[in-house]
Amino acid sequence: MAARNADELIPTRHSLLSRLKNSEDRASWQDFFDTYWKLIHSVAIKSGLTEAEAQDAVQETVIAVAKNIKEFRYDPQKCSFKSWLMMITRQRIIWQLRKRQPAAAQSQRPTDATSRTSTIDKIPDEASLDLGAVWEEEWEKNLLAAALEQAKQQVNARQFQMFDLYVLQDWPAQEVARTLRVSVAQVYLAKYRISALLKKEAKKLERKLK
Repeated sequence: MAARNADELIPTRHSLLSRLKNSEDRASWQDFFDTYWKLIHSVAIKSGLTEAEAQDAVQETVIAVAKNIKEFRYDPQKCSFKSWLMMITRQRIIWQLRKRQPAAAQSQRPTDATSRTSTIDKIPDEASLDLGAVWEEEWEKNLLAAALEQAKQQVNARQFQMFDLYVLQDWPAQEVARTLRVSVAQVYLAKYRISALLKKEAKKLERKLK
């Protein structure tokens, strides 16, 4: 299978953003969803949402992007796509948190001051919801996953299998060599080559996404 270029793998910037302005372009919207849903979902879960709430947050974020993408102007110096998407995601997470408050208040009717404090403590503080660190961490994971997929297309299957077992699954080099019937030197070489490719692709993608 021919290698997909970086714009196809993480088709943000002008390519995908321009195509998303056409609400009828289903293929581009599928690209957007496939690229970013895990990022949004992971951030939602780490912000304290349940699985059902996180799924709703993903859906509402995608809908919000669809409604507002025509007004978005790509300008990394003022507001990058990365920052814009984080702001939308944060708002949708807050909406999910707000939905809990009436239910929390009704399900636990306090009988004294102590129980009242306990109930209030269970309602998240929206003002303190700072997604910066979590978003950055999950964005990097998403970026590396995309870079890994890109690097995978540039090496043969056996080389990637050696890299997967030795680096990603943390097998001892000797065990990888014995299992795949290759030399330990080949295992080390696969690690070196694919690690270099991974760094190269990650840098390329990062430049395109900022």
